[in-house]
Amino acid sequence: MSKYFKKISGERVYLSPLNIEDVELYAKWLNDPGVMTNIGGGLYNNNIIACKDWFENKMKSDRSALFAIVKHDGDIPIGYFEFMEVEHVHRTAIFCMFIGEEEHRNSGLGTEALKLAVGFGFDVLNLNNIELKVYDFNERAQKSYQKIGFKEYGRRRQAYYLNGKYHDVVCMDIIREEYYEKLS
Repeated sequence: MSKYFKKISGERVYLSPLNIEDVELYAKWLNDPGVMTNIGGGLYNNNIIACKDWFENKMKSDRSALFAIVKHDGDIPIGYFEFMEVEHVHRTAIFCMFIGEEEHRNSGLGTEALKLAVGFGFDVLNLNNIELKVYDFNERAQKSYQKIGFKEYGRRRQAYYLNGKYHDVVCMDIIREEYYEKLS
């Protein structure tokens, strides 16, 4: 019996509520420079205890929704996504996701998971606006977001410092109406 639940299922991946038993796997991902460079958390202490505390606190919050991205083939977790700062009155949230396993990056699994996640945000959480931030050098993620309808609405210039160079933070969002127009 799998310890994951097929909350929302796609062709190759499904979204499952986060399983705290996987904290070591998430700690591994959160210490992978390929993940942390792109989500901006490279300076944090991502040990197992800190990750467990962080996840437990987030799981208790009614302003967060955390999910594992799981591959159907073998029920293998390959990534993570979260809706943060969920505002039920305004129907807004901030979105973050990553594919933790390098072998699954650039395979289309992230875009499939993104579509499922955004659909969950609009259909289940009843959101109207989903916002995200991505760094200017992460063109792969920007293309994936644009593919499903996210649009750039601004930039915070030179707000991310990495390896001796400043980068822009690209601010993107999508609204419910645009998402459903893109699907039809």
